[in-house]
Amino acid sequence: MEGLNIPFNHILLVACLLFSIGLMGLMIRRNIIFILLSLEVMLNASALAFVAAGAHWGQADGQIMFMLILSVAAAEVAVGLGLVLQVQRRFKSLDMDNANRMRG
Repeated sequence: MEGLNIPFNHILLVACLLFSIGLMGLMIRRNIIFILLSLEVMLNASALAFVAAGAHWGQADGQIMFMLILSVAAAEVAVGLGLVLQVQRRFKSLDMDNANRMRG
C-alpha cells in the first residue's frame, strides 16, 4: 500500500499558517499560559516544515530536527510551568502586565 501523496507546497502552506497563528497569539494575548501555548504552536509549525522537507528530499534530517524541536518544547514546558506557578504565587494573576511591574 502506497502512502498518501500530499504536495510539498500544501504542507508548507499549513506550516506557515500555523506559525502565523502562533505569532499572532504571542503578540496579542497577555495571559502567560496562552503565550506558552502560542510558542508551542510555533514550534510545532517549524517541526512540520522540517519533517515535510525531509520527506520531500528523502533525507532523515527532518526527523532528526523534529526530535530536537520536541526536546526543546518539553524543556520549555517544564520551565514555563515553573514560571507560571511563581508568577501566580507572587502577583495572584497570570497577566503579563502585572509581571512587567516586578520590583528588583
